[in-house]
Amino acid sequence: MSETPSRDQSRDAMSVAAISSDRIQSDDNVWTRRLVFFLRIMAVISVAKGLYHWAQVTGFVGGEDEAFENQPMAWQTATVYFAVIELVAAVGLWLATPWGAVVWLTTVVSMAVIELMFPGIYGGSLLIVGFEALMLAAYLALAWMAARERPP
Repeated sequence: MSETPSRDQSRDAMSVAAISSDRIQSDDNVWTRRLVFFLRIMAVISVAKGLYHWAQVTGFVGGEDEAFENQPMAWQTATVYFAVIELVAAVGLWLATPWGAVVWLTTVVSMAVIELMFPGIYGGSLLIVGFEALMLAAYLALAWMAARERPP
């Protein structure tokens, strides 16, 4: 009878050791998990932005004066471009793939360039440029910290 409790204790000790080693191992990738969480948040934002642009194209947003066909060609082109690329970026971001980050970075830079260099298209909002720059800086910081976690 004395052998049975010691076997149970050794089994419990092994299971506790396995649990604690998993916990330690998962803490090693804390920045990677934060990066993936950030990418998922940006994916949700990209879906919202993409659907908003599609709502502009289809006429769900705005009145007759703001209808898609009544807008200048530059506005129409930019709106269709962002309607497509934002949703593609959202899929890649949600999956945390490298191509998703590249497509998302393309959307960020494209929006900043359109707002700064072509203010006639969307109005040149510095608030949008600031938000895009802040999200870009956050991504770069998180990616850098996640890369430092993994030795070469």
